Amino acid sequence: MSSRMPQTETSTIVACTVSRNVQNFDLLIEDMESALGESWGDLGFAEALTFLSQPEAESLNFLALALDAQDEDNLALVGEIITQAKAQGLRVILIAEDVTPASLHQLLRQGADEFVPYPLPENELQSAIDRLNAPPPQADPVRQHKTHLQSGTSREGAVIVVHGLAGGVGSTTLAVNLAWELATTGGEEAPSVCLLDLDLQFGTIATYLDLPRREAVFEMLTDTENMDEEVFGYALQSFEDKLQVLTAPSDIVPLDIVSSEDIERVIALARSHFDYVIIDMPSTLVQWTETVLQAAHVYFALIELDMRSAQNALRMKRALQSEDLPLQKLRFALNRAPKFTDLSGKGRVKRMAESLSISIDLQLPDGGKPVTQCGDHGHPLALSAAKNPLRKEIAKLAQSLHQLGQAEAEAA
Repeated sequence: MSSRMPQTETSTIVACTVSRNVQNFDLLIEDMESALGESWGDLGFAEALTFLSQPEAESLNFLALALDAQDEDNLALVGEIITQAKAQGLRVILIAEDVTPASLHQLLRQGADEFVPYPLPENELQSAIDRLNAPPPQADPVRQHKTHLQSGTSREGAVIVVHGLAGGVGSTTLAVNLAWELATTGGEEAPSVCLLDLDLQFGTIATYLDLPRREAVFEMLTDTENMDEEVFGYALQSFEDKLQVLTAPSDIVPLDIVSSEDIERVIALARSHFDYVIIDMPSTLVQWTETVLQAAHVYFALIELDMRSAQNALRMKRALQSEDLPLQKLRFALNRAPKFTDLSGKGRVKRMAESLSISIDLQLPDGGKPVTQCGDHGHPLALSAAKNPLRKEIAKLAQSLHQLGQAEAEAA
């Protein structure tokens, strides 16, 4: 295909790729030809804005907007293309290679309908097109996604919290995969699990599980005094019919929009209906952090083997001690830990623990690029990279926690 504006002389153009240079996305060309034959065209960024204002654009069904890392300098232009496409009633599929999550989030917020990572997984473009062409559900979308919770139940589920003490240490990865492993342990007698994303501003559990962000979450959080099983059920979403998820709100909200009492009500209601409640916390300490800490049975503080993590771990420790809070609930977990044969790295871990006067109770291996890919695809590691070393370690952790929970239940 050429980079000229599409012509409709030979066949009706139903879709266009939009990119800096489509030749950089050869797999996209193959998939477009496989899905649409010759009924598609190719545009540059500037050409797209011009073409979308012309009558010929009325025949289009969607745009396939292809980006790589070099295009992040032109996000304003790309965002304008999305805005204009949506104004014309067109759907937009983002195809992105090495684009930061923040940039993807910005473009999705501006109206992009689907996201597909590049290189394209097999048949993924066709699946995205099929989703765009699927008829809208006839039922009320809120009621369609409702999780039915039985009133009056009192499970008193265990609360497991994951808190990253520095940016990018993998707290959401641990929370999502731990929740999934718990939800799938035990076969037919698997426990019920609820995953709460309390990183209200930049929580990414919705992205990691490919779930939509819905207004029902914001409405519930801002009126917890009137929250009951029905309201809570509307806010939850089911992942693979095994895991119930409360995503972060659809818009960025202040962390103090909820009070300690609000969070206490949400946790209490979740505990009464689920065997395990997994909470992904913001890295920032807020007024309701103490509420979550007090409710937690286990509070994983995730760090890496670097200076920023060491300093933040020390600050966290001092903060809890100064307020006479239960420091003993913290379980320091080291992500991207050195391999067993890395004796030098093992020595650094030991010195770090000694210098901070802490115990590093959990060491998680580096899962490598598959961890990022699974997050981009919206799948837990167990579904797409079951043999990944990080997945294996999290599965062991989930099994250990579940056995401990069963032992305590039998003792009670």
